[in-house]
Amino acid sequence: MKQVLVIAGPTASGKSAFAVQCARRFGGEIISGDSIQVYRGLNIGSGKVTAEEMQGIPHHLLDIRDPDEPYSVAQFQQDGRSLIEQIAFPIVAGGTGLYLKALLYDYSFSAEAQGEPADPELERYGNAELYEMLREKDPVQAGKIHPNNRRRLLRSLTILKRTGKPQSELEQEQSHTMIYDVFIAGCTMERSVLYQRISRRVEQMFAQGLEKEVRGLLEQGYTFQDPGLQGIGYKEWEGYFAGAISRTECRTLIQQHSRQYARRQYTWLNHQMPVHWFNPLQDEEREEMLREIETWHRNSNG
Repeated sequence: MKQVLVIAGPTASGKSAFAVQCARRFGGEIISGDSIQVYRGLNIGSGKVTAEEMQGIPHHLLDIRDPDEPYSVAQFQQDGRSLIEQIAFPIVAGGTGLYLKALLYDYSFSAEAQGEPADPELERYGNAELYEMLREKDPVQAGKIHPNNRRRLLRSLTILKRTGKPQSELEQEQSHTMIYDVFIAGCTMERSVLYQRISRRVEQMFAQGLEKEVRGLLEQGYTFQDPGLQGIGYKEWEGYFAGAISRTECRTLIQQHSRQYARRQYTWLNHQMPVHWFNPLQDEEREEMLREIETWHRNSNG
């Protein structure tokens, strides 16, 4: 069974650096599992790894779509699994929770989840109405989706309408077994330390020119309704460019939403994945985790 190393954890927890360290030590290549870093031109706000930070390690599934092009979890599953078969030792770094599960488990999708357009009848409803419809018909799935995530609301309701079954029920029918030999190393730390790192990271993004990056995307004709600009670090700028909030308020919103996302990531990983947690900021813990990975890698290959 093919070995796959996954470096998981909340935003700003040091996943990218540890993934590079693992790749250098074990001869691996890195597959990004981030749903926003697939987009070209979204570098600062997505925290995309720089060429210098890559340290010569090949990174895959970065910059493969324009910001107005949709990229579904089903497409990621297809692309990621293809890369896993091609790479001698694949390392999946980061990742939206659903992306990781779709990649590693026997997770299948209906045709509606693979890029078919949403039911046009649903398009006329607002987000609040869509969320209420989903909450009534599939409360389990509604609990997984933010009320303003229009794309996912439309997808879940479209699946329900075309298959006659709630998306949560379709997912429950699958056996939820991993299809690879997977080791998941999870980056963690004291919550207060993580929140400080998130705040500093957002401040660094502003200093590096995040506003200029977003302005440049808008000047190219992209909008806040495009898939790429729906991510944290980008969507918050809509109010700023509309004159409704200040630059400081925009920064505060990005920090707040990033903290909320980190909490959701922790919760999701703890409930959905067999994670080996460690603190990458502690040298001793990091070295111990590298030894654990080395033992798994050697034993599985031996």
